[in-house]
Amino acid sequence: MRTAFGSAFDVPDGYLNTASVGIPPVQVADAVAAAVQDWRTGAGRPTDFDVPVALARAAYGRLVGFPAERVAIGSTVSGMLGMVAASLPAGARVLVARGDFTSVTWPFAARSTPVEVELEQVGERARECDVVVVSVVQSADGRIVDLDALRAARASGTRVVLDATQSVGWLDADLGWADVVVATGYKWLLSPRGVAWMAVREDLDLVPNQAGWYAGDDPWTSVYGLPLRLAADARAYDTSPAWYCQAGAAVALPWLAGLDRAAVQAHCVGLADAFRKGLGMEPTGSAIVAVAREGAAERLAAAGVVAAVRAGAARLAFHLYSDDTDVARALNALT
Repeated sequence: MRTAFGSAFDVPDGYLNTASVGIPPVQVADAVAAAVQDWRTGAGRPTDFDVPVALARAAYGRLVGFPAERVAIGSTVSGMLGMVAASLPAGARVLVARGDFTSVTWPFAARSTPVEVELEQVGERARECDVVVVSVVQSADGRIVDLDALRAARASGTRVVLDATQSVGWLDADLGWADVVVATGYKWLLSPRGVAWMAVREDLDLVPNQAGWYAGDDPWTSVYGLPLRLAADARAYDTSPAWYCQAGAAVALPWLAGLDRAAVQAHCVGLADAFRKGLGMEPTGSAIVAVAREGAAERLAAAGVVAAVRAGAARLAFHLYSDDTDVARALNALT
């Protein structure tokens, strides 16, 4: 058992795979277990989850810089971005980063042919297109997009759609200026898989093509019949909540939103950069490190380091529960 930022984590030594699956604080896992126990024993009720949904929604808004009423809930990034893609006017020019995660790019590629450029060119090329769709932090290697350049492009009229899945939870960045900010919860947000959020600006009209009962102004009175009576805010883009996932997110996200975000980033990036230094690599300011060395993944696994292989490299991710012993274990395996 480890303690970090005031919470306990039942995480094994050498776990450096948060970019794939985050390990929850004990209180988050306990909340999910309690909800499942209520389900198992018939004690749970659907309305029990209204408050958890609202708590997680508001906390996500605080994490990315949006008010709660501008946050919609969903289950996957691709599902929520599919709504954005379907709402674009015909002929809209979409810019994406080459090699970005397909849940970010494919919803738009299914509708048109986006312009692909290298990540380092996204900021400077943004003004050439109507919409930029990009991950804040690249899943494969941890590179960070130039947010200042994107913010400037948005001021000149380009819509900016950000996937914050690999950034929110460790990167201290205000994203409230963007048009759309999506993220899934099961990585850096330490929630169960099956819950995602989308913050959307009020002046961006989306077609609620996934609208169901939970998108209603009062979900419990909009379960049957026409006419359409959607919520007046971003809840109109909600899909029905995954109850037990929301039970965990309602504990995880408010806790994360209450932490000193600068201290969180300093901790995660400090460990990642210490690992980089040990390998003779330059610091990048990212909590994700890709090691493109032959046999790296096998050597890490043999040393008890849990990492992933992405784009041909071993990928390590340093989060709240990571510490110096994890850095040392990984370095000993590779040096």
